Amino acid sequence: MSGTLRERALRLLARREHARAELARKLSPHANSAEELGALLDDLVARHLLSDERYVETRMHARSERLGNARLASELRNQGISTALTNAALATCAPELTRARRVWQLKYGSKPGTTGAAEHARQVRFLMSRGFPGEVIRRVLRGDCEDD
Repeated sequence: MSGTLRERALRLLARREHARAELARKLSPHANSAEELGALLDDLVARHLLSDERYVETRMHARSERLGNARLASELRNQGISTALTNAALATCAPELTRARRVWQLKYGSKPGTTGAAEHARQVRFLMSRGFPGEVIRRVLRGDCEDD
């Protein structure tokens, strides 16, 4: 195993957590072979230096208060995280209605329904871009207070 490949992996992991697939993508141009890369990744996992569970935990902590479940799941899926691990992480989040209301209040702050159609559409697009589903968006903009 090349020492420089290991050093490169450790430098990347020292900066932040990485998913196994993400780290593999970053290291593959520098590996001599797929077997070398696989062996390095397996060794990092065995030494608890690389963990998809830890990566999911840090990503959820950093992003779950601002994004809906659809966007969070998409981001995790793009990093090669398993569906089971993604679903388990999403189950630990606060309800989407609560998070959407908080995000909406930070951005707009005024009572829903007091603005024109163009402003209403802009607010809908904003919440959709954050990954919140249509029903949650409707409830936030209607001013429904009870959570799911």
